[in-house]
Amino acid sequence: MHSFMIKNLLFDLGGVIMDIKRERCVDALTRIGVENANEMLGLYVQSGDFMNLENGSITADEFRDSIRASIKNGNSVSNDEIDQALNAFLLGIPLHRLVALRKLRQNYKIYLLSNTNPIMFYSEIARQFAKEGKTIDDYFDGQVVSFLARSNKPERKIFEYAITHLGISPSETLFLDDSQSNLDAAAQLGFATALVPPGTEFEEILTHILPIA
Repeated sequence: MHSFMIKNLLFDLGGVIMDIKRERCVDALTRIGVENANEMLGLYVQSGDFMNLENGSITADEFRDSIRASIKNGNSVSNDEIDQALNAFLLGIPLHRLVALRKLRQNYKIYLLSNTNPIMFYSEIARQFAKEGKTIDDYFDGQVVSFLARSNKPERKIFEYAITHLGISPSETLFLDDSQSNLDAAAQLGFATALVPPGTEFEEILTHILPIA
């Protein structure tokens, strides 16, 4: 990869920009009565109705109704309780990462590519990007989220959607993710890739790749 060719930075959200902890979400869902949360909730890819929510196959309300139907006396569980349990997955975005995104945007086009769902995206994720009194649109030149793209990483379809929707060239784009399988899928389409391992900062990774980071 030649750094001088890179014009776009394409960021994963959870594990790269947003700190996450799967176990918190599993515990929160279990407390409201979801018995198989551990099986359905993965770190990178979900299954069952969690997957269906992320890929846009079902709406947020359909997901909540499905969760209630799976819980004994589920009618007593409110939408807010379900939403709060899902949002327990998200620990938050450290302020310095928001600052870093704004600085990077002075020299590169900055994009988001995330497996996420409408419950998280329009509530806690939006709140985290409001920390500086801004919105998520102030940090990215464009966004692709799985529930609108109707596809999940590492499916080829979501990367093809990102290329078209964002108007980017893979050969000019560096994709940062914490999942090697997602990076491998992107590389097959010609993206430059960089792994952001747990416990590392994307800023540190970029200093070894880009002339201005």
